[in-house]
Order: sequence, then structure tokens, then C-alpha cells
Amino acid sequence: MTAKRNSRASRSPQKILIVDDHPMMREGLAQLISNEPGLAVCGQSETAFQAMDAIAALKPDLVLLDITLPDKSGLELIKDIKAMHADQAMLVISMHDEELYAERVLRAGGRGYIMKQEGGKKLMQAIRQVLSGQIYVSEKMSATILEIFSGRRSEHHDSPVAQLTDREFEVFQLVGTGKGTREIAEHLHLSVKTVEVHRANIKQKLKLKTAPELIRFAVRWVEGQDMDIRVSTMPTVF
Repeated sequence: MTAKRNSRASRSPQKILIVDDHPMMREGLAQLISNEPGLAVCGQSETAFQAMDAIAALKPDLVLLDITLPDKSGLELIKDIKAMHADQAMLVISMHDEELYAERVLRAGGRGYIMKQEGGKKLMQAIRQVLSGQIYVSEKMSATILEIFSGRRSEHHDSPVAQLTDREFEVFQLVGTGKGTREIAEHLHLSVKTVEVHRANIKQKLKLKTAPELIRFAVRWVEGQDMDIRVSTMPTVF
């Protein structure tokens, strides 16, 4: 009898929590995952706040999350989850270029990064790989990260923006969306003084002398990212 119970338990599907602020994306991912043997969607969240509650209540085997959320960045959510649930497996699925985010995600505590335009087959491969305890990034990114972590390649040598810390990167993105210092402070729950320090560090790292130069640079960078997202093939995920 015990053997039979253990056999049934071993066949229980692995639970996945989807965290994304777009309802159509969540539903598409849920349908895709539900069609896979051995996998089940245990819940969906559209904000970081909801995700933390869902993880505590549902105890998923994997959190599949976007990097862009309305109340907090995905990177900060990963750090929060890691602090509260040290062994929680997390896989980021995003429209943003992995060269900008994959290393940050792994350092924050995530176990993989896949771009949404990779399609369903690749996504299932990534999910199963992370569930098996492995790391998932693209082959190209895997080689780059291996070089960085092994010391054979200096970190952030391609993009000046990649030199920024996670928090500086977050402030930089918000500057690029037109937010002022006080707005950024309120959005990130930081003091105005802290944001000013981050802005000064960003200017120094990007070799920009004035605040207007920083704003112009950040706006152009954000607009370039938005353009990349608009031309990517998002429907292929489904």
C-alpha cells in the first residue's frame, strides 16, 4: 500500500506559478504549460505583491516571471523571493534582451532567462531544465556568462549601461521614462537623497557631465528598448 501511495505521489504534476501583468500572456502561458505532461499551473499573479502571497500559499515548484511588473522590478522580486524562500526555483521569461538581464537575473537568484520570442518548445525545455535543478540561458549567453564568472572576460565590457548596479539600472530606466527624482523616489520607496546619489553614480559610470545629458541618454536608450520589443515576435510563445 505504501509503495502504491508513493507511486501516485511521484506522478503528481510539478506546480508552476505565472507572474506577468498581461492577462493574455498569462493565459497563453497557462494553456501551453497545461498541455505538457507532468506540469500544472497552480496560480497566476499580475504584481510582485500578489506573487509573494501566492508563493507562500501555493508553494510552487517553479515561479515563471516577467522582468517588468507594475509595482516592482522583476529583479527586486527575485531578490525578495530568494530572501523569503531560499530554495525557490525561478525562471524569467521576458521581451527584454538577455544580454542586458540574464546575468543580473542569475546573480539575483534566478535559475534561468528566456526571451518570449523563443517560442513554446524552447520555453518547455527551459522550464524542465530549471525544474531539474539546472541553469537555463541561450547557448550564446551561456558562453558569455561562463567567461565572466570564470574571470576570463571582464564584466560588462560590451555596454556602458551594463556597468550599472541593479538599483542604478532601475533608476536609469525610470529617468528614461521621463520620471523626475521625487517620482523615482516614491516609485522605488527610496529617499530623494538616495536617488540623487544613484543619479550621480550613473552619470559618472556613463561619463555624462550634466543632468540633461543623462536624461537625453536615458530617454534614447529606453526608446531603443521599446523599439526592439515592438519588432519582436511575441505571438510565437503560444
